[in-house]
Amino acid sequence: MVALLAGATSIMSCVAQSAPVTDQKRTVQSGGTAVVSTKSGTEQAVLGGGCFWCLEAAFEVVPGVVDVQSGYSGGTRDNPSYEEVSSGLTGHAEVVRIEYDPARVSYATLLELYFKIHDPTSLNRQGADIGTQYRSIILYASEEQKRVAEEAIKALQPKLSRPIVTEVQPLVRFWLAEEYHQDFFKKNPDYGYCQVIVAPKVEKARSFVDALTPVNANK
Repeated sequence: MVALLAGATSIMSCVAQSAPVTDQKRTVQSGGTAVVSTKSGTEQAVLGGGCFWCLEAAFEVVPGVVDVQSGYSGGTRDNPSYEEVSSGLTGHAEVVRIEYDPARVSYATLLELYFKIHDPTSLNRQGADIGTQYRSIILYASEEQKRVAEEAIKALQPKLSRPIVTEVQPLVRFWLAEEYHQDFFKKNPDYGYCQVIVAPKVEKARSFVDALTPVNANK
C-alpha cells in the first residue's frame, strides 16, 4: 500500500520529476536570464499558479500567444536552479513568461484563462504541488497590467466562496528555467503527471479558446 501511495504521489506532483525524462544523464545547470524585451509589437505577461509545465502547455494553445517560457521569478536569489527553487528558500515561484500579440489577444483575456486553469484561493499549493514556489502570483510589467490584474481579481472574488490569495507584484526579473523544463508537456505527453494533471488543463484551455471572440472580430 505504501508503494502504491508513493507511486500515486509521484504522478500527481510536479516536484517528483527533478531530472529530465528524456535525458537522465544530463547535468542540470542553473537557469539563465531570459531576455525581458519582446519582439516589436508584442508584450509579455508573467504568471505563476502551480507547476509551470501546466501553465506553459495551456497558454501555448491560445491564438495570439507567440511564445511561452518556463522560469522563476518573485524571489531574491540570482540565477536559481530548479532544486534551489524547490527548496522554498529562494522566494521564487515557478512562473511562465508569455509573449503575446495584443492585437490578437488581450492581457485581460490571458488573465481570464489563468484564473480558470488554477485555483487562486489555494495558498502556496495547487493540488499535490505544495510550497511557496507553487503560489498564485501575477508579476506585472506595467501599471496598466497592474490595474487590469487588480480589476480581474475584484471581479472574480464575488464568484468564489473563499478569498483569492493571488499576489500582484511588480516584475523585477525573470530567470529562465533549465532546458528540460521547456515544452515539457510536448516532449513528454505520456509522463504520468502530464496525463493526469497537465492534459486536463490543456483541454480546458482549448475549450476556453473555442469560446473566445477574436480581438479584431468587430473591426
